[in-house]
Amino acid sequence: MALASLIANVALIVTGAAVRLTDSGLGCPTWPKCTDGSYTTTQAMGVHGVIEFGNRLLTFVLAAIAIACFLIALLDRPRRRRQVRLSALVLLGIPGQGVVGGITVLTHLNPWVVGLHFLLSMALIVAAYALWRSTAEGDGTPVRLVPAPLRHLTALMVLSSAAVVVLGVIVTGSGPHSGDNGAKRNGLDQANISQAHADLVFLLVGLTAALYFAFRAVDAPGPARAALTLLVIELAQGLIGFVQYFTHLPVALVAAHMLGAALVWTGTLAVLWSIRERPIEATPDAPATDEPTPAQQPVPATSA
Repeated sequence: MALASLIANVALIVTGAAVRLTDSGLGCPTWPKCTDGSYTTTQAMGVHGVIEFGNRLLTFVLAAIAIACFLIALLDRPRRRRQVRLSALVLLGIPGQGVVGGITVLTHLNPWVVGLHFLLSMALIVAAYALWRSTAEGDGTPVRLVPAPLRHLTALMVLSSAAVVVLGVIVTGSGPHSGDNGAKRNGLDQANISQAHADLVFLLVGLTAALYFAFRAVDAPGPARAALTLLVIELAQGLIGFVQYFTHLPVALVAAHMLGAALVWTGTLAVLWSIRERPIEATPDAPATDEPTPAQQPVPATSA
């Protein structure tokens, strides 16, 4: 269920892109209703209403999965408080995200509010990813798997990845795909902001490549695999970004780039999680003991 929650939050980014790229951002022109007289789309709203309302319905799917995760964490024995907190965080984030989505409609797709809507989805991915990873690890004190300089380099890579995402949102706000033909843009020069975004991408790729070779040098295979996976995703995402820019932002490539942004961010989290592990703590049902196991019992001496 935690993995389903993560996948659904990534899917929300893709469906949100579909709304924007089909000019369906105001397919439901008000919120929380779809129209002044109906909570659902009407025939008069046409295909744009169907697309926008369909995206709203996905929020209920996310909420149902999040409720299931929270109940499972709450009823599990022994109860793991970290999983309860993480599942509650995901659950509370979904209505918050819905409210921001409503504000985007009420502000007629203000590009800064639309950008905040996207960034909140990225924040939800962090919580959903943490919940998913918690299902395969314990709650003990984290054990560091790489030296301090590589942990610092990893932190710098994560900050660079976050900066790439934020600047990508600003680039989107300056581009032609506003979600509705009459929606405003942020007024920034698209060429200049795109160049700054590309520069940050180069930095991110360089840091990720450096991490891969550094992890291999200190014999950390798990982190090295995570860094290599992220590097491949980044290169594919960068290729899509360059092609879409020089082909004047075709809808299909922009949608692929939106999915790629979510995958780059998820891959970034995978690298961050890979540099430590959390052991399973002893529980009341399986108390820790200092008694030697049968295999550790001393072998009695035998007489000659």
